[in-house]
Amino acid sequence: MKKTNNVREVALETLLTIEKNQAYSHLLLNSMIKKNNVKEIDIPLLTEMVYGTLQRKDTIDFYLAPFLKNAKKTEQWVMNLLRLSVYQMVYLDRVPERAVLFEAVEIAKSRGHKGIASFVNGILRSLQREGVPSFDSIKDDAKRIAVETSHPLWLVQRWISQLGTCETRKMCEANITAPSVTARVNQMKQSPEELMDMLKRKGIQTEKGDLTEDAIKSLKGNLAQTEEFKKGCFTIQDESSMLVARTLGLQKGDSVLDACAAPGGKSTHIAEILENTGSVHSLDLHEHKVKLIKEQAERLHLSNIETEALDSRKAHTRFKNGQFDKILVDAPCSGFGVIRRKPDIKYSKTEEDVGRLSEIQLAILSSVAPLLKKDGTLIYSTCTIDHEENGQVVQAFLEKHSDYELDHSLIDRLPQPAKPFAADGQLQILPHYFGTDGFYIASLRKKV
Repeated sequence: MKKTNNVREVALETLLTIEKNQAYSHLLLNSMIKKNNVKEIDIPLLTEMVYGTLQRKDTIDFYLAPFLKNAKKTEQWVMNLLRLSVYQMVYLDRVPERAVLFEAVEIAKSRGHKGIASFVNGILRSLQREGVPSFDSIKDDAKRIAVETSHPLWLVQRWISQLGTCETRKMCEANITAPSVTARVNQMKQSPEELMDMLKRKGIQTEKGDLTEDAIKSLKGNLAQTEEFKKGCFTIQDESSMLVARTLGLQKGDSVLDACAAPGGKSTHIAEILENTGSVHSLDLHEHKVKLIKEQAERLHLSNIETEALDSRKAHTRFKNGQFDKILVDAPCSGFGVIRRKPDIKYSKTEEDVGRLSEIQLAILSSVAPLLKKDGTLIYSTCTIDHEENGQVVQAFLEKHSDYELDHSLIDRLPQPAKPFAADGQLQILPHYFGTDGFYIASLRKKV
């Protein structure tokens, strides 16, 4: 029998493990739910508390600072218990404050001693009595956005220099809202309308997506637990990510290289658009991630995907020049476009990481460039919004490869809602445009 813990104890343990081990929140949370036998009814609250506390950590620390100024060094677990409690008190209307205070004190007693329990009780009651401090004391725009939206100051300053203050604020505010759950309809099996009707009969409420023809949005119910998911009727995927395969301009029978394919969302979308014709060569550096691509292909009944564990920087040693009609490089990146789904990213990445990643991205592009046929299309995409990983990488690539040019026909392959955000063969979707992930796409054509 798995041990069962109080949901707030599980939330605290999850936050501590993320902080100590730099673990990914979405992966760790799933394992903690199983390990602690968390009741299904408690999973939404646990998820909300963990993600919410992570999303707003810096803001919560700002709220706590005046009440901790006279305290000695606070232990890591005590600090996380305070953060977890303040998140509930400030942001969760449905949780009574007396319940939050009671649980915090009980956890402090069980993990520490009466002195710590008294300390936690005193801090939380002071905050309850006096209220949280105002942001009005912060005069600098970048610092205020950083504190109000809980983003590292260096990141906010970087985005302001690239996007301006107004866009940066909107994006940071979007990053602390809950993401939608969207599904990409496998149109080899049924239309979006047909799938929505099938799900409705099972009590799952959905609506059409905002951005792409392939998307439906979940309004009520768990899409991933349905029989339709198991049968391969759809794939859980963000709408902006669904744009990528469509921008390749695929034709039946095409030979396609997906150079950085795991976990397989874009490879399977390509295979669906090809209607099981042609071939999709899906590469990833790690064998266990290649297995995820295979599992997706099997669930969706796709027979035109070939997988291989290979560093895409060595793709030129494995394939022939001019072998592919289309190539996709969905490059490893900082992930700053998916902060809503993975809040730990904004705390764990550094400016040095961005520079290192841009070098890897350019190396991958350079490796696959000879493998494309003349007049073929190479799509470069990332789930980030940083210029150094996006436009600057593409510019550096074009300077080294005179046989390539930006493909201005990209705009013709985009759905109408995305067109205003495209220019010069490039598209940048920011999270606040459609409530999707932030995404960058560049279309490159190999000259005849």
